[in-house]
Amino acid sequence: MKVTLKNKPLTSPGTSPEGSRSIGAILVGEGRLSPSDVDKIERFAREQGLRFGDAAVQLQLLAKEDVEFAIARQFNYPILACGGQNGVGEEVIAGYRPESPLVEPLRALRSQILFRWPRDTTRKVIAVTSAERGDGRSWLAANLAVVFAQIGERTLLIDADMRNPRQHLLFNLNNDVGLSALVTGRATREIARRIHPQLRLFVLPSGRLPPNPQELLSGPVFDVVLEQFTEQFDVIVIDTPAMAETADAQILAARAGNALMVVRRNYTRQKKLVTAMQNLSEAGVNVLGSVMQEL
Repeated sequence: MKVTLKNKPLTSPGTSPEGSRSIGAILVGEGRLSPSDVDKIERFAREQGLRFGDAAVQLQLLAKEDVEFAIARQFNYPILACGGQNGVGEEVIAGYRPESPLVEPLRALRSQILFRWPRDTTRKVIAVTSAERGDGRSWLAANLAVVFAQIGERTLLIDADMRNPRQHLLFNLNNDVGLSALVTGRATREIARRIHPQLRLFVLPSGRLPPNPQELLSGPVFDVVLEQFTEQFDVIVIDTPAMAETADAQILAARAGNALMVVRRNYTRQKKLVTAMQNLSEAGVNVLGSVMQEL
C-alpha cells in the first residue's frame, strides 16, 4: 500500500436523524442567527439561486465556520475547535476541517488499513513510524486517529515518543502525566484524555521525559499496558520516534505488530528508509504500507 497525501475530491459523511433539521434552525438554536436573519438569507438564496450557507456567507451574516458547524450537527459529525484554550492545533486538520480536500486521502488510507488487518485479528494496533525526524509522522498519527474515531471506532492515540513528543502540542494537552507515568506505576489508564464528548477519540500524551525511555518500552509493563488498552479500544495508533535516531521505534512496532511507514517527498533519504524497512522486517513487523507525504 502506498498513499500520497494530496488534494482529492471530497466525499460526504453519512446522515443521521438530526439531518432533518435545517442549517438555519440549528444556528438559531445556537444563538448564531435570529429568525429575521434566516428570513433574509432564504430570500437572498432564492433570488440568487444559492444554497442557504453560501447566501449567508455572502450576506456576511455567517462565517464559513458557522456553516460547517451546522452541517456537522446535521450529520452528527462533531467538529473540533481550532486554537484557543480548548481547541486543537492547526495541524489536526481532520478534526476541525473534515471537509478539506486534504482529509480525503486520510479516509482512503483508513479504508486501506481496515482492509489490510488480518481477518482473524481482534488486536488493531498500528505504529506510525518514519526513517527520520521531520517526515510528518506525528501529523499523520494524529489525523489518522481522528478519522478512525469519526467512523465510530473507539480510538486511542498514544504518544510513545518519550524523547521529542508532539501530540500534547497538537491536541493542546497538559503533558505532566502520561505514558511515562503509566509504565512506571505512577498513574492509571484513566489518564488518557477524551478529546470531544461526541468523538470516541482518546489521547495518551508521553508525559514527562524519562532518562530511560528505551528500557521502559522494552520492559514487560508496557506489554501489559498495551494489552489492557486493546481490550478497551477498537483501534490504537502509536506515534513513535524516528527509526534513524533510536531503537525505540523498532521496539514499539514489534509490540504493536503492525506498522505504517511515513516518507516525505524530497526529504527522506533512501539509505535511511531502506535501513528502517530492514529493521522492521527483522523484528517480524507486519508493515501495512507506506505513506508519501508532501508537506
